[in-house]
Amino acid sequence: MHVFKFGGASVKDALGVKNLERVLRKVGFENTLIVVSAMGKTTNALETVLDNYFNNKSELQSSLQEVKKYHNAILLDLFDTNHEETHPVFKKVTSLFDELRSFFDRNKSPDYNFVYDQVIGYGELVSTLIVSEYLNVVGIKNKWLDVREYIKTDNYYRRANVNWEATQTAITNKLSRSVLNITQGFLGSDDNNFTTTLGREGSDYTAAIFAYCLNAENVTIWKDVPGVLNADPRYFENSQLLNKISYREAIELAFYGASVIHPKTLQPLQQKEIPLFVKSFMHPEQPGTMVGKDPGIDPMIPCFIVKKNQVLISLSSLDFSYIVEENISEIFKLLHLYKMKVDVIQNSAISFSVCVDNMYNNLPNLMQHLKAKFKITCHENVSLYTIRHYNFDSIAQLELDKTILLKQLTQETVQLVTQ
Repeated sequence: MHVFKFGGASVKDALGVKNLERVLRKVGFENTLIVVSAMGKTTNALETVLDNYFNNKSELQSSLQEVKKYHNAILLDLFDTNHEETHPVFKKVTSLFDELRSFFDRNKSPDYNFVYDQVIGYGELVSTLIVSEYLNVVGIKNKWLDVREYIKTDNYYRRANVNWEATQTAITNKLSRSVLNITQGFLGSDDNNFTTTLGREGSDYTAAIFAYCLNAENVTIWKDVPGVLNADPRYFENSQLLNKISYREAIELAFYGASVIHPKTLQPLQQKEIPLFVKSFMHPEQPGTMVGKDPGIDPMIPCFIVKKNQVLISLSSLDFSYIVEENISEIFKLLHLYKMKVDVIQNSAISFSVCVDNMYNNLPNLMQHLKAKFKITCHENVSLYTIRHYNFDSIAQLELDKTILLKQLTQETVQLVTQ
């Protein structure tokens, strides 16, 4: 089995869907399962819909209509307009949007995270339906799968944890290997069959879950870059292609925030030594990057990562006493309680600093709790830079024209928090 994952950029319009067909014809699609993300910026658009549902009801229907119009334009480009009445894809897509409207009408839950997961997955459901129906029309016969019947999770909405035993059983018992299967990334379902999500960019993880459960030969992530680069070209100049990376190195890069590979993607692949390829969907013949069991990276050069919109919290005791294990334990309990993802920790005798991702917007509650026991300095909207395999030229280059709030060096890695 081969598992392919196509991200939103690869299917952002009709030309992208047609290019996906071209890639499949070029590289082959026997014994293959394809995971597809939401088209283009659909996830962002659905987040706007969600915001309107909670905060601006008068704009809800128009923002939802914008999402539908975007997909209808792609449908009309892919399918002969004479098919609008006859081809089932038009009614199927309309049915999904009607289902979403119905959810908004009947939902009683005030829990944003629960509602988020019930709504956001429609991007993937619609995109995979369009891709599947188009490939059938052009002669690439396939089966559309609802991933929620296969990937089972707990109910930690927006960052669900996989129930591996239930997932393995469902994939083993339900999935046919004799056809080309197309399914959604990012989604799962809990014990009550409510939709869950695996975290933003979780479609890579979906591909790895299927690869693990199917004992796949390899996974290929098709992207709009030639492979894994040593730096995101949106933020850094002169980025270079990495030809090979070890699982360990890729996990380190993902942990620090490299956006090419989702942090959870690599563990299941490493366990079964399933190689991961990152390739360009515009140039499928090029080798891209291979992530496997070979040690290190090739070439051995500094790798740059940036995470924007972070929060740096610096704490000190009110009476200048030491920050000891008991204090640190209490701080981490609160960080866990308020669902803060910790990216950097630094402590001295009387101070403790932590750089966090305020994904769940719980910062005011956390600050209120901490103020009772600590003196606090808080910097919002900071950037966290990480250099893996740094040299001192690379540090100097990064520090240029920036205000450094925190700096931490280890043998392989330097991290800088900047204003």
